[in-house]
Amino acid sequence: MATLDFTPLFRSSVGFDRLPSLLSDALGRDEGGYPPYNIEKCGQDQYRIILALAGFTRDDVEIVLDHNRLFIRGKLKDRSGSTYLHRGIASRAFERQFDLADYIEVTGATMGDGLLVIDLQRELPEALKPRTIPINAGTFMHVGASSPAAGGGQPLEPAKGRLAA
Repeated sequence: MATLDFTPLFRSSVGFDRLPSLLSDALGRDEGGYPPYNIEKCGQDQYRIILALAGFTRDDVEIVLDHNRLFIRGKLKDRSGSTYLHRGIASRAFERQFDLADYIEVTGATMGDGLLVIDLQRELPEALKPRTIPINAGTFMHVGASSPAAGGGQPLEPAKGRLAA
């Protein structure tokens, strides 16, 4: 397996500490191709995961969200009594995992016509939404200083040799 170097990312980014382990887990997962699924982007902050689950009912499937990881497990209950001449519809147990970004919430799940549809939405808290920061005029101090009048710090000098924007 190839090794990824995240040094350039960490030089200019803050808070992406989880990214290397997230990618490593995703690349190391051997899920196979069953059941088939789609991931759709339905709007600015809306997503949808659709799994093809022919033969499964709502009682055969479990959906669990645990620490930003969505688990979808399915196991058909024993429906003995049927005699098959040909059995081409898969009926094996499965588990699918999806890693969700921060603030992605599951808003609903619907099962019908052989499809399981899971709706997701990004719900950013107000504190994380973009906001305008006012710029004040005045003298600026070294961090941790009180005021120059109190003898607690020296005003910073503008950098020399740089062009003002």
